[in-house]
Amino acid sequence: MTTVYSKVQELENVIQLSKHEQLVQGVINAIEDKVVTQGSMLPSVNSMVKELGFASKTIVKAYSELKDRGLIESKNRLGYFVINEATEQTAKVALLIYAFHPFQQVFYNTFRTALGENTQVDVYFHHNNIDIFETIIGKINNRYSMYVIAPIPHIQTKFLLNQLPARKLLLVDRYESLDGNISHVTQEFKQATYDGLAALSDSIQQFREMILFFQPDSDYPIGLKEGFQQFLKDFGISGRITPSYTPGTVTSDTVYFTISDHDLWGILKDCKTQGLEIGKDVGILSNSEDPVKEIICDGITTLSTDFAEMGQAAAEFIMNRQPVQQTIPTKLNKRKSL
Repeated sequence: MTTVYSKVQELENVIQLSKHEQLVQGVINAIEDKVVTQGSMLPSVNSMVKELGFASKTIVKAYSELKDRGLIESKNRLGYFVINEATEQTAKVALLIYAFHPFQQVFYNTFRTALGENTQVDVYFHHNNIDIFETIIGKINNRYSMYVIAPIPHIQTKFLLNQLPARKLLLVDRYESLDGNISHVTQEFKQATYDGLAALSDSIQQFREMILFFQPDSDYPIGLKEGFQQFLKDFGISGRITPSYTPGTVTSDTVYFTISDHDLWGILKDCKTQGLEIGKDVGILSNSEDPVKEIICDGITTLSTDFAEMGQAAAEFIMNRQPVQQTIPTKLNKRKSL
């Protein structure tokens, strides 16, 4: 009778394989040959030690790698079970982000393509809601080989993320200080916003006022607001912050700094209706890059992180399993609108 034990023992004479590798490949062969299928219970560590004569730490290490590949899982006091028969898969990744905003879709597309077909990526959205965030963390913990997470700036976030294994966790987009040396591929907001505005100061000073649309109860990064306020103070610019754009209120001699594209489209529509020339009568700065912004109205000036670069760097972390601490720079794309 063919068993998991026999599939491992078949590899004893393959001198290139260590005992750990022999066990991993033996279990994989058992899955591929339908000796065990999804839902099947694997032999316990003690049983493996008794039947094969391997050290218990070798068995545990092999089972841990099979878990990282998303092929098996451990259930408390019950043992190890096969959960996936896709043995060509090399990793099972949980991706937890805010929502599918256009720039986050750029991140995802690059991330997904770079990882290739052999990596399973399950996408979750927390929508900047800490209750949803907590529920998802509880659901995904101990079920994935890697965790890629855009954290919420909230007092509970550190506690929740510290429940995940540090070596398997990558923070993306927003940085959050956690216990230990956590890997991250994130952006910086306060200084980057200040520097971008400073580079535009000559253009901004040609207008009477600058308005930032910033919703305090949204997922907008507070550092962006702080950088804007510091810029106004240091450069003596007349400006203010308001939650969102009210349709029909566009005024000339004003620079509008938008985070939401909904606000941007409203301003552009009203400029067209009132015959205001963008870049001359009204200045516009958008916080995120989008291909359409290169074209519309002869170009909208943007201040944005390269989310494709972020996605590529995140994928490399998954593939290489090497710690990374990287801040993706914010780039100013100066166009006709300002």
